Amino acid sequence: MTKHRHLLYLFAVFFVPLVLTSCHSRKAAMKGQPGEIVKPKTEMADRYSQIMGVDRSDIQNGRLYAFIDQWMGVPYKFGGLDQNGVDCSGLAFLLEQQVYGITIPRMTSKQITVIKRKYEEDLKEGDLVFFDFDGKQFSHVGVYLQNGYVVHASSRRGVIIVRLRDPSMYKYFSRAGSIIADTSVTDASAGK
Repeated sequence: MTKHRHLLYLFAVFFVPLVLTSCHSRKAAMKGQPGEIVKPKTEMADRYSQIMGVDRSDIQNGRLYAFIDQWMGVPYKFGGLDQNGVDCSGLAFLLEQQVYGITIPRMTSKQITVIKRKYEEDLKEGDLVFFDFDGKQFSHVGVYLQNGYVVHASSRRGVIIVRLRDPSMYKYFSRAGSIIADTSVTDASAGK
């Protein structure tokens, strides 16, 4: 009986958590390396093409959408940088680093300094989009996707995708642009 209990204990301690964690999430794994364009899975392309009203063939950066899938719904947490909570600049920082292989400053006030300004109609996937909330210039940032959609960490709803021209957002829209490659910090020099 003691041996049976011991085996049951080992089963409960080692096997059950393994099964539970493997079933815990169906979120997509990021394939490839930062900066690499990886074809998305069909179901992912279908999901995001429906959200943004584009053709499935327009969803080409599987790494980007796998990243979004992993973070979608994570709650907002000022200063947060993990799955327990993330703020807007943290989300942009992680996305640019993990999807595109570019390290940008961590704070919104510094992120605005590493973009080349663009008109709204010229925005491309991965560009940064800034907003002036609470009367503060460049106090919020999101990342442009396509067809007028932005992913950002909302203080009320967590990580979500919204239309840039959504009235609740657009009235605060202040600037957008592409990251200037020569001013971004590379992984090798990030610790210097």
